[in-house]
Amino acid sequence: MSTKFAAGQELKGKVTGIQPYGAFVALDENTQGLVHISEVTHGFVNDINDHLTVGQEVNVKVLSVDENAGKYSLSIRATEEAPEKPQRKERRPQASKAVSHTEDTTGFNSLKDKLQEWIDKSDMKR
Repeated sequence: MSTKFAAGQELKGKVTGIQPYGAFVALDENTQGLVHISEVTHGFVNDINDHLTVGQEVNVKVLSVDENAGKYSLSIRATEEAPEKPQRKERRPQASKAVSHTEDTTGFNSLKDKLQEWIDKSDMKR
């Protein structure tokens, strides 16, 4: 197979088939490639049919070429400008709260104290 198209090249193509995992796009009469569902548009695509239809003309970018297998990986989203991310609100630093560490062990025994208690109980049962 002689490579007609190179990685990084942007082309026009026509959607020839749609599968749950992506769309097949004809680059010319003899060559077609696959646009994986993750390369259809920016953001999450639940159903590819919501974005593409058979016969639709699309701009694609060649991501990679596998000469041995004759496969072209294509991307539609690489030809589109990424949407701006919404600005995150800055958090105001919170005043540090004073934490007092008191030795209130009401209802709780330290493991060291409890261990000794368990040993004593065990000795009494013998």
